[in-house]
Amino acid sequence: MEVICLEDRAFFELIHEVVERIKDKQNVKSDRWVSGDEAMQKLRITSKSTLQKWRDQGKIRFSQPEKKVILYDTQSIEDFINKNAKNTF
Repeated sequence: MEVICLEDRAFFELIHEVVERIKDKQNVKSDRWVSGDEAMQKLRITSKSTLQKWRDQGKIRFSQPEKKVILYDTQSIEDFINKNAKNTF
């Protein structure tokens, strides 16, 4: 039996790559608009107030089709993450 060890980051990148390949093969399209819980999951945060703060500051694009329904733009979330990425030396 062979054991392969990966760091957390490498593991999650591998999982992400596998999921993307499966989506491509199955022709699955991801939703452009996601709920607050899904947005928090993508941002790896647990605080609803942080999500609201970023929304109020205009850092993440959102839509409010009804008073109690707030949806977040996944492209905006990805742009926000990329904008805050730090380059290595």
